[in-house]
Amino acid sequence: MTQQAKPANRRRFIKLTVASLAAAPMAAALLSNTAAAADMVNEADPTAKALNYVADATKSAKRTDKAAMCSTCTLFSGKAGAADGPCAVFPGKSVSAKGWCSSWVKKA
Repeated sequence: MTQQAKPANRRRFIKLTVASLAAAPMAAALLSNTAAAADMVNEADPTAKALNYVADATKSAKRTDKAAMCSTCTLFSGKAGAADGPCAVFPGKSVSAKGWCSSWVKKA
């Protein structure tokens, strides 16, 4: 009887090992996306410079609409009332809700 138990335990071990190895990348991806906080866009970033991004919209001489801020832009997907949030123009980074750039489009 002990000889039959060994192959069954070995098969079980191999199945669990293969399943664990297959699940590890998915678990790592899920955990990294939820745990990682997005970096803030730096005004010195080349894309930010090209789009005239400023973290404080009141400091931009190129902004013509006084209501134009990241929080009122269609491309801003942060929560209402949040200090910052993600922007479609700067993937993987957060922008200040009080910021502004030349890609601003009024929310409908």
